Amino acid sequence: MGPRLVFDTFDDIRDRCEIAPVRQTGNEPGHDDRAIVPGGKWKAITYDEAEQHRADDSTPDSIRVELVSQPLPDLDPDDLAGRLETAARLDPLNGRWPTKLLGCTASPGNRATTTEDSTTSRRIGLHVDNFDRLPYPRRHHGRRRLCLNLGPGTRYLLIGDHDIQQICRTLRADSDRHYPHTEHIRQYVADGHPLCCLRIRLEPGDGYIAPTELLPHDGSTIGVDQPSVAAFWLGRPPSAP
Repeated sequence: MGPRLVFDTFDDIRDRCEIAPVRQTGNEPGHDDRAIVPGGKWKAITYDEAEQHRADDSTPDSIRVELVSQPLPDLDPDDLAGRLETAARLDPLNGRWPTKLLGCTASPGNRATTTEDSTTSRRIGLHVDNFDRLPYPRRHHGRRRLCLNLGPGTRYLLIGDHDIQQICRTLRADSDRHYPHTEHIRQYVADGHPLCCLRIRLEPGDGYIAPTELLPHDGSTIGVDQPSVAAFWLGRPPSAP
């Protein structure tokens, strides 16, 4: 299935979305060995590529990727702490989303990927979240996550073009009791299966709502000199099966 993006016209997405193949790291400072990172030259998404990943009326809300925007107060570009305080007070999307803040991450500029393993301080590359601990058959029912870029720099959302259920089926790791894991993404690429990555630009105040338990994803600040703070909220609990 892959990502299903919500947009009205191709013009709404083509200037902020690019695509590139991925690669696997090896003995690279700052990253896990075998982490999956963007590995080729970025190119603008084509009309056909955008349509391939476009959500339609039959796409469940739980797997849609929506781009959102929220006005931010004026903040000093050097005041990262002020952005953390802003996130704690923010009602994201004016009541449309839960108000309990999941957390914030301050990312330096010029990072190909941003998420770190807190036990090693090494970046993990494209990964899937596991807040809901859903097994393979129900992975598409997980809660979506909201992320807002609080600036001051631009940042990017990275999304793999195959979801974790597709990846597990290819690896024959699709048992009813199986819990998909980031390691499956790494094995999928190591086995030579194709995987590309979409990169969507998020200016300060821009954000996304995405099924981060289903889609390989990460943040990126590559090519951006300024740091940025990302704030995260988690959606309402999934409905009972």
